[in-house]
Amino acid sequence: MAIRKLTNWNDPLFRKTSRVVDKFDERLHTLLGDMHDTLEKVNGYGCAAVHVGILRRVVVILDESGVIELINPTITEVSEKTVLFEEGSIAPDSPQQVVKRPKIVTVTGFDRNGEPITITAEDFLAATLCHEIDHLDGVLFTDRDKEYEAEEDLNYVINFKHKYES
Repeated sequence: MAIRKLTNWNDPLFRKTSRVVDKFDERLHTLLGDMHDTLEKVNGYGCAAVHVGILRRVVVILDESGVIELINPTITEVSEKTVLFEEGSIAPDSPQQVVKRPKIVTVTGFDRNGEPITITAEDFLAATLCHEIDHLDGVLFTDRDKEYEAEEDLNYVINFKHKYES
């Protein structure tokens, strides 16, 4: 596989809607492998195909339990409870911002072979799924709600972030 060049944060490509994948073939498998390699190279958590200049509904996430590959993902359920995360992007020149996300999400989609999959995730993985799926719809985390209720909420964000950086 190969390391691909990352799309700059300010590129208008990030505001476009990605197209549905209808062929689960070797070309898709190569894209998934390249996205994985690129993500590892930059030490990131998630990569939507738009990060490497491809407008397809493809996401790769590196989770503590392994690699998650999602084709044509859709968020089907979100919890009412929300949590705050300090988000950034693997895209060059990305800012960072505290964003309110659902604590739990359920996502449906397909694996690399076209088999249906469902993932229910919470906290950091839920936020990562939301973040990457937003990219497929031309939505950036800087478009999301950035207000938090109290100083202790911000402390939670910082502590949670450090948990995953160690």
